[in-house]
Amino acid sequence: MNILLTGSAGFIGSHLTERFLNEGHVVVGVDNYLSGQPSNTERFQAHPNFHFVEADVSRAPLTGVLPKAVQRLDWVLHFASPASPPHYQRFPLETLRVGAQGTGHALDLATLHGAEFMLASTSEVYGDPLVHPQPESYWGNVNPHGVRSCYDEAKRYAEALTMAYHRTHGIDTRIVRIFNTYGPYMRADDGRVVTQFIGQALAGEPLTLYGDGQQTRSFQFVSDLVEGIVRLMGVQHPLPLNLGNPEEYTILRFAELVREAIDPSLPIHFAAAAEDDPRQRRPVIDQATALLGWVPGVPLEEGLRQTVAYFRGQRHGS
Repeated sequence: MNILLTGSAGFIGSHLTERFLNEGHVVVGVDNYLSGQPSNTERFQAHPNFHFVEADVSRAPLTGVLPKAVQRLDWVLHFASPASPPHYQRFPLETLRVGAQGTGHALDLATLHGAEFMLASTSEVYGDPLVHPQPESYWGNVNPHGVRSCYDEAKRYAEALTMAYHRTHGIDTRIVRIFNTYGPYMRADDGRVVTQFIGQALAGEPLTLYGDGQQTRSFQFVSDLVEGIVRLMGVQHPLPLNLGNPEEYTILRFAELVREAIDPSLPIHFAAAAEDDPRQRRPVIDQATALLGWVPGVPLEEGLRQTVAYFRGQRHGS
């Protein structure tokens, strides 16, 4: 297949690129490096089926970005967006634009080529949920003007726009709601708990928890997410679908696991809670299991081992 992937230099985008290339597909990667990493593009530059275009999908239609070797597209996957709170709070306007104009441009390109379309949405559409765990039928509890609203509302709008194109133009669409995902090739300055705790622990620093540490998250290893996405591409399902690990951990327990994996002697310090930080997050994945035969398979301890090894290697230049 010929696949255009926005956000190809991002954490998840780079893993998808690797999977698609390994399966023999042609990948046109598009990224403007706002939060993606050039090193993630460099990993594939020598591959004959990889084409990269440095462009901002929010600024102009994507009709002119295809290389001459790719005349038709089978898929457009829209994964471009800052995804960690420090990044999208630093670039709120860009985050809103990539969810709005960027999604529209990606959908227009899919319409032009008669291609199938997938939107990378997020568990953040559930906000600080009043329903726990969160099924796809839950509409969420989002603060529309808080510090996280630029990301939450951008993704909610992107979902609405995707469904409007599906209903109006008959595009074959998918919407994947991604829960907390971690693994190699994350940015060291990502700012989320996985990279923050690992970075602090590898530096021999105390692990910093914001709030009381009793807020919960569900962590899935990136290979599990990629497998779910690939399976979703093989079925017709236009409505949003949760992909996440239903095992729920308090942030305090997660910090303890990171500490145990690197240096059990490190202290844990507490700081003031972050604004609008959700208290709990856990997906209901019944639909993904029934539709795709998918369940996450990588235990947290194993995923952490691989992620710690990656960041340890980065610190030592390997």
